Amino acid sequence: MSDVQSRRSFLHRAIAAGVLLPAGGLLAQEDARKKRREARRNRPVKQDAPSERLNLGIIGVAGRGGENLHEVSSQNIVVLCDVDRSRLAEAKKVHPQAHAYTDFRRLLDHTELDAIVVSTPDHMHAIPAYRALKLGLHVYCEKPLAHTVAEVRALRKAAAESRCATQMGTQIHAGENYRRVVEIVKSGQLGEIRRVHVWMGGRPIPGKRVAEGTPPEHVDYDLWLGPAPYRPYHPSHFHYNWRYWFDFGGGILADFGCHFMDLPHWALDLRAPASVEATGVKDYEGDNDVPGKQQVEYRYPARGDLPPVHLTWYSGGLRPKGAEKFGKDSAVLFEGEKGRLVADYGSRKFYFDDGRAEPAAPPKTIADSVGHHREWIEAIRSGGRTTCNFDYSGALAESVLLGNVALRAGKKLEWDMEGGRVTNCAEAAQYVDKEYRKGWGL
Repeated sequence: MSDVQSRRSFLHRAIAAGVLLPAGGLLAQEDARKKRREARRNRPVKQDAPSERLNLGIIGVAGRGGENLHEVSSQNIVVLCDVDRSRLAEAKKVHPQAHAYTDFRRLLDHTELDAIVVSTPDHMHAIPAYRALKLGLHVYCEKPLAHTVAEVRALRKAAAESRCATQMGTQIHAGENYRRVVEIVKSGQLGEIRRVHVWMGGRPIPGKRVAEGTPPEHVDYDLWLGPAPYRPYHPSHFHYNWRYWFDFGGGILADFGCHFMDLPHWALDLRAPASVEATGVKDYEGDNDVPGKQQVEYRYPARGDLPPVHLTWYSGGLRPKGAEKFGKDSAVLFEGEKGRLVADYGSRKFYFDDGRAEPAAPPKTIADSVGHHREWIEAIRSGGRTTCNFDYSGALAESVLLGNVALRAGKKLEWDMEGGRVTNCAEAAQYVDKEYRKGWGL
């Protein structure tokens, strides 16, 4: 342990010396999220013996971060970090023994840490996660893993080099229904699958840009902005609402794509698309730059004996033709040679050409989950791999984010997965990566 701490101390000093950063359907959709959060927080958390507990640092302690904090509360919470001091104070009440900071860099100064949990807005995922991996810390990071494709690829590389246990926060991956659907698809009962439709009914929350604004006194707004372009404070791009601006998030696609596209990626062994084409329209009031309706055409190449797959993403009320008969606001539709399967987080229904209502249950090849967070904790201890490690989830997040790259570039893109670049549209490079505010970067 002393050798590990010495190495981390050296890396902390090296990073500090080499990279200096500045010191300083709408309501219903959110109501549904809040209810799910409360239900998850009320679940008991398996407690470990004190000698087994990991030392964790938590970056982002409310909203999604509060749920993640609750799920890992069986461990030793050493450090809490949030740019909002009021949220930080509430978390400190539950974990009074923990150090508390607004600046994540002070959290990373703690050489006794084993791992961190990152639950910040998308634009601040990559920087703390990347630095933690370089320090040899295990990382749990919320979806869509990072803000840009380039950041996702940097995290994948850092994770592979560090051999740390990683997990992206696509919690539904641990759900029983997803696992059974994957087994059925892989069993071949639907026949060859070349077509998939994924739709999500959410809509952006309208916001506005302002010429000037004053952040609350309890918020370190400069730290919240981090690498993003400076914008005067306004609540409509702050807590939760940041999702609906390309400076900080990526709209409905970035918010939900990793949850719903996870199912076909897992069941069909998809990695990166060969081409991506997107259309979108901003059909709502507000100064936001993300679309209200969006459709993305992903074309994945053949994988071994598996055929090419054409996957279409729809959001904002768009759906595949005939989807109304399924009665799903959000779902995944697999179209196979022998029948179709419609699934969402908790249900599945089959439409077989031979009239069968249900397929024969295939052998159970995917074990029931011990819990998405618990899986990560156990992987840290055992040296094993999680199901949403940064290699698997990075390919998923890369695909999702390429949908927004294609939308903003306004052209069908040919994607070179090995080189990590668009081969037919030079102007798309500015959306594959991004320009960081002065003083910030990986």
